[in-house]
Amino acid sequence: MARAQLSKAELEVARIVWSLGGATVRQVHEALPADRPLDYKTVQTYLRRLEAKGYLHARRQGKSIHYRPRVRPTQVVRETVEDFVARLFDGEALPLVEYLIADRGLSDDEIARLRALLAQLESEQHDNRKR
Repeated sequence: MARAQLSKAELEVARIVWSLGGATVRQVHEALPADRPLDYKTVQTYLRRLEAKGYLHARRQGKSIHYRPRVRPTQVVRETVEDFVARLFDGEALPLVEYLIADRGLSDDEIARLRALLAQLESEQHDNRKR
């Protein structure tokens, strides 16, 4: 299911709800980093947007509304990355990887991890061809 993309601030609020497993506006507001002063009403607006976009589920509990995740963070990462790769790299992942490596470089440890990942992928493809 394709959902509307999240703004940076919406993602920040969603991450707090995910980390808490569910939260009220006040709990999200109190969990914000000290260097990120959002007022209560703004947090409330972001939570309502996240619900409208299908990322959170809201349920009234007494006088407050309790928000809980409707989707897993990994699903949001997948959807966001797929959209990013589709828009910037015509759906091709390799140009993104090449750009990141050329722009940022890799440490020796990261190169070793990349080699291990590539070896695993090659092994899986080899196994799949045998079937």
